[in-house]
Amino acid sequence: MRKVPALLLISLLIVTFTEITAPQSRPLPSSAVASMDRKLQRIETNGASAHPDQTPTEFTEEEVNSYIASGRVQLPSGVQSVKFQGEPGVVIANTRVDFDQLKSGRNSSNPLLGIFTGIHDVVVQAHAKGGGGQGVVNVDTVSLDGVEIPRFALQLFAEKYLRPKYPNIGLDSRFALPVRIDTATVGQHKLTITQK
Repeated sequence: MRKVPALLLISLLIVTFTEITAPQSRPLPSSAVASMDRKLQRIETNGASAHPDQTPTEFTEEEVNSYIASGRVQLPSGVQSVKFQGEPGVVIANTRVDFDQLKSGRNSSNPLLGIFTGIHDVVVQAHAKGGGGQGVVNVDTVSLDGVEIPRFALQLFAEKYLRPKYPNIGLDSRFALPVRIDTATVGQHKLTITQK
C-alpha cells in the first residue's frame, strides 16, 4: 500500500468518524479500482515534479468507493463498511461502526459517551474543500441509526477516543494537502483536484 493514496483519501474524503473505517465486503468492479490507481499514481508523480501539471484530476464516487472497498487503504478496525457520496461542497459518509472495537477497551464513566457502544449505522455529513494547499473539513451532522447526535457529545467522543490516535482530527479540521495538491472541490458524485 502506498502512503500517498491513503493520505489523499483520508485528507480529502474521510471525515472524523469515517477516517477510521474498514473496507466493504462486496466485490467491486476492478476497472474503477484500476482507474483510481492510475489517477493516484499520476498525482504522486506529478506532485514530485518541480513544476506540476495543473490539469485537474477528477475522481468519481464509484472510483473512490471501489478503491476503499478493495482494501488498498488499510484503516483501523471498528468500522465494518463505508460508502461516500459527494454533493457540491459536501461529503456524506455512510458507515457501519463497531464502537466497542473502535474504542479498543478504553471506556469512559461519562454517561454522555454511553451512546457510543455496540454496532451502529453512522452517517456523517460534512462540508469539505481545499484551497491554497490547505484542506478544510467541517462536520455538520452525525447520526447513529437515524438519530442525530448532539455536537457536544461528538466533541466529547472526538477528544476521548479520536484525538489520542489522530491529534489533528476534530469536528472542524484544517490540514495541509499532500503531494502539492492546491485545490480540492467536492462536486455531484465527484472530487476534482489540481496541483501546483
